[in-house]
Amino acid sequence: MIRRLLAWLLLLLPLLAGIAYWQGVWRPPPRWDPAAPLDFRAEPNFLTGLKLARLQSQPESCFAAFAASEMPVARVADRESGQGCPIRNALRLQGSQVEFSPNRPVVTCPLAAAWALFERHALQQAALAHLGSRVTAVRHLGSYNCRNVYGRAQGRRSQHATANALDIAGFTLADGRSVMLPRDWDAADGRGAFLRAVRDGACRSFRAVLGPDYNAAHRDHFHLDRGPWTRCS
Repeated sequence: MIRRLLAWLLLLLPLLAGIAYWQGVWRPPPRWDPAAPLDFRAEPNFLTGLKLARLQSQPESCFAAFAASEMPVARVADRESGQGCPIRNALRLQGSQVEFSPNRPVVTCPLAAAWALFERHALQQAALAHLGSRVTAVRHLGSYNCRNVYGRAQGRRSQHATANALDIAGFTLADGRSVMLPRDWDAADGRGAFLRAVRDGACRSFRAVLGPDYNAAHRDHFHLDRGPWTRCS
């Protein structure tokens, strides 16, 4: 009898919690609350991907996530394009602990959100684990470029055409060392392992991550985007 009662209680508790949640009577801590803004500082959990995906269709929730994470943003004015390359809901990308070279690229807010998670929970952890030093600067090859995939005359637009992609060529560490693609991809002194850890970690935040293992066109950089297609290579 007692076991049966306990079993019923275990079944009822989630139902009661759900009712209390939707009626606004009870809320879990923000990192476990599906409706709460994404906090980039919190350790990712099973809700992180859901919250990150929501930013694509709810632009203001993306900027709310930066506010909740106490990270300032430099918004960029929307710009329409008759060529199918508009810039909307964009900002100047700013790292929490890194500088961007040669400049701070213009990217969509969802891409910037993915970067914020990636930098804190993957990039810096990989650098410390494999190289014993933090990343202080990121060398990029650009974000916005009104073109088709691979610059072809025909075909679908690249994610770069709407600033929803970023190409990364290398990193500078706090101790002065640099790690570059393709030079260090197969290095055996920790740099190669670091670059592969960066690639794998990026796949947890970005939709598509393409690098030297993907094809010759990406041998010298990592392509990161928040587009509709998923690929990690």
